[in-house]
Amino acid sequence: MDGEKKKLRISFGYLILGLWAVLLVQQVLSAYLRPNRISYTEFKTAVAESKVEEVAIGKTSIQGRMKETPPPGAAVTAKPQTANPQAAKPETANPQTASPPAPAKPDTAAGKRSATFETIRVDDPDLLKDLAAKGVRATGVVESTFWRDALGWLIPIALIGAFWMFMIRRIGQAGQNGFMTLGRSKAKVYMEKDVNVRFSDVAGVDEAKEELREVIDFLKTPARFGRLGAKLPKGVLLIGPPGTGKTLLARAIAGEAGVPFFSISGSDFVEMFVGVGAARVRDLFEQAKQKAPCIIFIDELDALGKARGMGPVAHEEREQTLNQLFVELDGFDARVGVILVAATNRPEILDQALLRAGRFDRHVLVDRPDKPARLEILKLHARKVTMDNLADLDVIAAMTAGFVGADLANIINEAALLGVRQNRDKVGLAELQEAVERVVAGLEKKNRVLSPDEKKRVAYHELGHALVATALPGNENVHKISIIPRGVAALGYTMQLPTEDRFLMTESELENRVATLLGGRVAEELIFDEVSTGAHDDLSKATDIARSMVKTFGMSPRLGQVSLEKDRRSIMLQSPIEPPVSVPYSEQTARAIDDEVRRIIDEQRERVAEILSRRRQVLLRAAQLLLVKETITGQELRELMAAHESEPDQEPGSDARALPIS
Repeated sequence: MDGEKKKLRISFGYLILGLWAVLLVQQVLSAYLRPNRISYTEFKTAVAESKVEEVAIGKTSIQGRMKETPPPGAAVTAKPQTANPQAAKPETANPQTASPPAPAKPDTAAGKRSATFETIRVDDPDLLKDLAAKGVRATGVVESTFWRDALGWLIPIALIGAFWMFMIRRIGQAGQNGFMTLGRSKAKVYMEKDVNVRFSDVAGVDEAKEELREVIDFLKTPARFGRLGAKLPKGVLLIGPPGTGKTLLARAIAGEAGVPFFSISGSDFVEMFVGVGAARVRDLFEQAKQKAPCIIFIDELDALGKARGMGPVAHEEREQTLNQLFVELDGFDARVGVILVAATNRPEILDQALLRAGRFDRHVLVDRPDKPARLEILKLHARKVTMDNLADLDVIAAMTAGFVGADLANIINEAALLGVRQNRDKVGLAELQEAVERVVAGLEKKNRVLSPDEKKRVAYHELGHALVATALPGNENVHKISIIPRGVAALGYTMQLPTEDRFLMTESELENRVATLLGGRVAEELIFDEVSTGAHDDLSKATDIARSMVKTFGMSPRLGQVSLEKDRRSIMLQSPIEPPVSVPYSEQTARAIDDEVRRIIDEQRERVAEILSRRRQVLLRAAQLLLVKETITGQELRELMAAHESEPDQEPGSDARALPIS
């Protein structure tokens, strides 16, 4: 295909060069054969001197031929007219004694060429009389307007055609297909030599890799499976949260097997025109069969395979495309060597007909990595970065519970960028921890200057969170407390880091989390006797946890062990998949739910108030330290708490050790 395009470009270049040469020759010949152009005054003078033999009068020009001049050996030789016409008048005073001179010519060597002339026609009513008086033969010329009329039609048509060809080519380049090839597949084809990803480039998904090695073995040695009549699943569905490496894993399968790799997104099948998506599905499988054995990878399958009938409006084009995919999956033989691999992070909305046996009947979970897997991923991405100590990655792996592979790659890159900005030779633990904070809380906003009162309120607010989190068992460790604004709206932050990966939470742990969220608001009340708007996000999260405890997890003694709300969250995403339509319970139950949520919030608020009242001195001292340093570690806070616990109890109401709040 590339050779044909190159040949076409070369032929087109030769055609342009040939046309240019023809035009050049035409210009040279026309300039050589063109009659001598003279002025109308010279023409009238030649007529008056009887030097003109005949003329052809056109609409805009007059062409003619001069009378032949005597040969050089004649007795009387005419003197050529000079550039000054006045100088020639004395010699032409007596036309009976001398031959009339010829008009001035730049070149008289060529006889015919020097005898012909051309001049612009001027509105002269006496011209025909003068010509008749001198015996000049005069004829009229009807100028042909064929080419002018033809060009008047052809040039606009050619311009319009060129414009449309240009637009069609641009549309074809934008969509990787021409206007007349809408039904062709948009899949990107990577041949064996182009796929350089191997399983060694994928870390943290050992279970998924073991599950997929069977696919690789089948593509390498299909006869081994056919010996016992075994058939490999036609479709492999990779399920996992965004950023876990599903696409990378699919490329690694093709790289390990050494087969071509067709990559396309589910949204590439859906177009405005009905039937285009189905045609692209057919074309994709036809191309794959021609290059078998190979792998077809469809990313974001949920864009194409959403359950039919979902939503208030039916999507005819998407449903036709999905039906065609069903037909293709049922129609081709797995022994041909075409393996269909797809990825999605929303398996709950896929059509059940797509997941049945014989289609996508093998589901491979690519989940969030645990701590050992996170460490492998960090080491994989740190191979191209100059690290100070690889042991620092173990600390980062413990700090990043819940992170996916894309997040961990971003942390390594951010740490390397920080090292470059600070002119470091190696990336150390400080850069890695700062990169984690950037990913979790956002960039520092050092130019956002808070007033002293606001800074003081933020300090007590964040320390309220930190003290409650440290005092209650089962909470995540407090890593850092800062009053430096970060991100979009955070004026300060308390960073808690998990000590281990958790998959379940008890009722007491959820209550402790609610209490930690309320710690900032209660600390403001305790110190300033007034609350602010800074706790709006804390209150929202605390209310959501309390409501889930009551409605979803059955943790309310009053309502019992019932779940009153269908889980509307995606399995892999942290956002609702559909808005609530109606509540499946009565108004009395809804009132009881509200009462239970308020009870949980109030109980935890009283609990937090008691904790902070007992540690008021720690709160005051830590606030003074935080206002000076702007950032303190969790270890410093725990040392202050330990020092307070070791001090003897004070008399009630005694404030001898209290520090001023200024």
